[in-house]
Amino acid sequence: MSNMGELSFFLGLQVSQREDGIYLHQTKYVQDILSKYKMNDSSTSGTPIPVNHGLHPDKDGNDVDSRLYRGMIGSLMYLTASRPDIMFDVCLCSSSHSTSKPTLIQIMAVVTLTESQLSGGWKFLGDRLVSWQCKKQSTVSVSTCEAEYIAAASGCSQIMWIQQQLRDYGLNFTGTPIFIDNNATMSITNNPVKHSKTKHIEIRHHFICDCAEKHLIELVKVHTDDNLADLFTKAFDRSRFEHLVNLIGMFNPE
Repeated sequence: MSNMGELSFFLGLQVSQREDGIYLHQTKYVQDILSKYKMNDSSTSGTPIPVNHGLHPDKDGNDVDSRLYRGMIGSLMYLTASRPDIMFDVCLCSSSHSTSKPTLIQIMAVVTLTESQLSGGWKFLGDRLVSWQCKKQSTVSVSTCEAEYIAAASGCSQIMWIQQQLRDYGLNFTGTPIFIDNNATMSITNNPVKHSKTKHIEIRHHFICDCAEKHLIELVKVHTDDNLADLFTKAFDRSRFEHLVNLIGMFNPE
């Protein structure tokens, strides 16, 4: 049997295996993007998008080449595989009103996004992979607690699927942490007694309580400032952005 050597590329991802861990990155792909759009000499930006980005339908703005715009968005979408820190910004720029008839405001936002720290060789620590999903809930929540509870139950269902896949390979993992910044959600999950404040929540969401009781998952309180989910849903100033990027396990060796 021939020895294929150490894995260095996988589905477009570069893999760096070092003594302190396995790192995933797309340095070559980033360089190709910058070359394709003639941005090699561009200066980098501190964050992918300004806090007050002002992205909105601009009916009176100057139109730009829609094919160029969609091409840049498509390139950045593939980059989110190793750069979760630009997820929110790419999704914001790829909204329907932006891609159908982009204007100067939208193209400048994408240029800033492309310039933001992309010239460096950002690496993502392999043992800190985060499960993330954003979707519109099928139910109408009447409180923040209910919305957080339903989201936690949805995340729990993903964990159950992943745990089952790992068991098929002989790996038994339990006590998977789910980070929550809502005390009421944690109280409902850890207290199997139903009361008037939870009777309006659909029964199918309560399976998370059973998973917690069996120690398949563990709800962990996280301070709002350290909530990694915010990185995928909001734009931040540089200090808060860098703090969350560091927590998620990304670093730039250059």
